Amino acid sequence: MSVAALLHEFETESAITRRVLERVPSDKLTWKPHARSMSLGQLAMHIAAGPGLIAGWALQDAFAFTREPAAVATSTADVLAAHDASHARVTSVLNTIGDAGLGQMWSGSAGGKTLMTMPKGALIRTIVLNHCYHHRGQLTVYLRLLEVPVPSIYGPSADENPFA
Repeated sequence: MSVAALLHEFETESAITRRVLERVPSDKLTWKPHARSMSLGQLAMHIAAGPGLIAGWALQDAFAFTREPAAVATSTADVLAAHDASHARVTSVLNTIGDAGLGQMWSGSAGGKTLMTMPKGALIRTIVLNHCYHHRGQLTVYLRLLEVPVPSIYGPSADENPFA
């Protein structure tokens, strides 16, 4: 795994994520598909801001999780601004830690208990990238339930066919 490879993937996926986030309707940010689900605004902001926040953990060898209040989206523009700032942060962090830094160990703890330990490259791969893709998939379901056209992601969606 190299920073160049991660950045290439991140650039491609970030553009897709932005297309999905652009579809989030500002007037539906409080909507939830289920009482235990995040609201549309919470999920969109988690996807937008999360990668940059989490990537920052890789600048340290250990991180203690706390219950920081999540950013609140008041509009689609807020979500897109958070995404763009997060994108810049991930790029900066990857360039700062470099290829050698990807192999250094990182651990996350809460309440003095270590919850996970992994190479920083695995942190970036699993918790920055894969985590975002997982939630982006959730967001497309939210959009479908709200009758918002879902953009093409890896190929045609029921609403958009770039090959047609």
